[in-house]
Amino acid sequence: MRSLSDPVTFLLTIPAVLWAISFHEFCHAYAAKMVGDPTAERHGRLTLSPLAHFDLVGTLLLLFAGFGWAKPVPINTRYFRNPQRDMVLVSLAGIAGNILTAAVCVLIFRFLGGFIFELTGRPGIIVIQRMLLINLGLASFNLIPIPPLDGSKVLYAFLPFGALRHYYWLERYGMFILIALLVTGIIDLIFTPIFMTLLRLVQVLA
Repeated sequence: MRSLSDPVTFLLTIPAVLWAISFHEFCHAYAAKMVGDPTAERHGRLTLSPLAHFDLVGTLLLLFAGFGWAKPVPINTRYFRNPQRDMVLVSLAGIAGNILTAAVCVLIFRFLGGFIFELTGRPGIIVIQRMLLINLGLASFNLIPIPPLDGSKVLYAFLPFGALRHYYWLERYGMFILIALLVTGIIDLIFTPIFMTLLRLVQVLA
């Protein structure tokens, strides 16, 4: 929210948001295709175009709050060769794409930060910084195991059969729970530890 008081920073945040949501959903679509599901490709979602992935509420939240979501990629698990494994792979693909982007940003900071500052000044550094933070924010948010976030689909694969019935029931109210956590600020208690862990991870990877 601090970027709202600085119009330049706010504008330079927009490319980071558009890349984060587009690459996240593209990775979902690509992973689905790799495990046998052509549904996302048929719906025009195997693309980096932000227009294909834009979700008004989720994208604006990502822009203003640092965490949000894009329009979900359509998945048909009937095409999966190993449904349990493939759902985990497809769900984690988007998160992995955002973490990869953040790691690249850290590398750019370390090896090209001075050159970029000399070439573009403060705006170039801000773009890389926002790219790092927004991508880590989207990855961290999606790791929260509340439907319809990616973390919930990963959790499906590890829950015992008896617990799945209750979790499927919870899925109907997942969005309401998520909104309540966002409005009350409780989401930060879950989000912040995940974010800091991923930040340390990309620093190690880079």
